[in-house]
Amino acid sequence: MKKLIALFFLLNVSTLFGQYHTNASKSELGLMIGGSYYIGDMNQYMPFRNTHLAGGILYRYNIHSRLSFRANLTYGELSGDDSQLDEAILVDRNLSFNNKIWEFGSGVEFNYFPFQIGHKRYKGTAYLLAELAVFRMNPTTIDDNGNKVELRDLGTEGQGSPLNSKGKYSKMQLAIPLGVGAKFSLGKRASMSFEIGIRKTFTDYIDDIGSGSYVDPVLLAEANGPLSASLSNRSLSSSRYGRRGNATTKDWYVFSGMMVSFSLGKPEKCYSH
Repeated sequence: MKKLIALFFLLNVSTLFGQYHTNASKSELGLMIGGSYYIGDMNQYMPFRNTHLAGGILYRYNIHSRLSFRANLTYGELSGDDSQLDEAILVDRNLSFNNKIWEFGSGVEFNYFPFQIGHKRYKGTAYLLAELAVFRMNPTTIDDNGNKVELRDLGTEGQGSPLNSKGKYSKMQLAIPLGVGAKFSLGKRASMSFEIGIRKTFTDYIDDIGSGSYVDPVLLAEANGPLSASLSNRSLSSSRYGRRGNATTKDWYVFSGMMVSFSLGKPEKCYSH
């Protein structure tokens, strides 16, 4: 996984610099601001629940008026809390988490209509986004003493011990961002975009919940320590046999918001389209 992520990063950085020096007039640099939220075991059905402020930077290279290469570095925060849910069995589970996400992604934008900054005719378009991304996660929670605790190293489901065949999950993960948006020309050198993009991930541990059942707390305390055991099962009813999570699904997260970008060179008279 680490070698694949490193290769992905190096290939995209070299592509970025190569395209920038090829034609600055087709290149844009911009800022993004919006919100982020997650879909998973602590929020299965409610879009925009626990939305946090998110932002980032954007590079776009306009190959022609209908297709653009894009790369973006984005920061967002994800969270969930069982006390906010309606289902009694989930409220009783009594878990919560917070996760700060750093994501680097690159891919392509497909414009529905021809678009070019500063062009009198091609002023705006809807578009589709498809990317490949790598992101860093680190789920945390608040313990009974009010302290913030990083969950990954605790192995709350017995990871890294004989109680679980899985090792501790990686903080570096891959995702596939897919999105829709609309962009508009702002004069001769700038554009504004509005976008929502959902991230398909390959991990079930953004919220530190991957198993459908609890590990024996006595054995877990012996293997990974008493803090691991106490944060693994915080059930209000103290049930050892309740539902911890859904092991058949992966977690998702969403970034949405607006972007303003500026051309890095003088605009061309017309892109090919």
